[in-house]
Amino acid sequence: MASEETPKAGPSHVAIIMDGNGRWATSRGKPRLFGHHAGAKRVREIVEACPEVGVKYLTIFAFSTENWKRTQSEVAGLMSLFRRYITAEAKALNKKGVCVRFIGDRVRLDPKLVKLMDDLEELTADNTSVNLTIALNYGGRDEVARAIKRVAQDAASGVIDADSVDESTLTRYLDTRVLPDPDLVIRTSGEARISNFLLWQSAYSEYEFIDTLWPDFTAEIFADIIENYGGRERRFGAVLSET
Repeated sequence: MASEETPKAGPSHVAIIMDGNGRWATSRGKPRLFGHHAGAKRVREIVEACPEVGVKYLTIFAFSTENWKRTQSEVAGLMSLFRRYITAEAKALNKKGVCVRFIGDRVRLDPKLVKLMDDLEELTADNTSVNLTIALNYGGRDEVARAIKRVAQDAASGVIDADSVDESTLTRYLDTRVLPDPDLVIRTSGEARISNFLLWQSAYSEYEFIDTLWPDFTAEIFADIIENYGGRERRFGAVLSET
């Protein structure tokens, strides 16, 4: 009797480009910020679903370095939403064992928001149920540029040998240095582009582009995508044996 095939492991690290909040709101005759509030509520559902589907690391794209180009009122509304979200969700995230990290350049952010971010990271630092990383004022190119600047500074001061710098060196200077690379990147809303998100880290990630707008992205849809991931063959540039 033939032995049963061992099921392939699901993704340990999933990254999500949460797109479609504005269109979701506009289609309902509501202002764009209404959609952002709906999208923030959806984050909680997906975070809570992670342990059920075996996802240990979840990284979400909340605000990009390019999003400052939006209207002043929308940017201000988003920043207010981030402050309210952190304040409202901190205790619940900690209670559920979620370890929260933020990546991105904090220099341009309001000091009050940065203080909330720092406090949430400290509060949840020892949690191990889910590792939630929130990309806020984040851009992949900006992250690499900041990392290279720090590498150059350390090389100039003799902390590291410039001749020994390689891929692993740069990885240690990235915002995500304590995280594994994402196995799967999901983008909602039907757009098929990566929008400057985790450019270095997602070199060999699998991608899933779906038409669902982020506020409609349910735990059931998430679970289906995770299940389908098991049928993918990840080769990382190699040719696997056909036997």
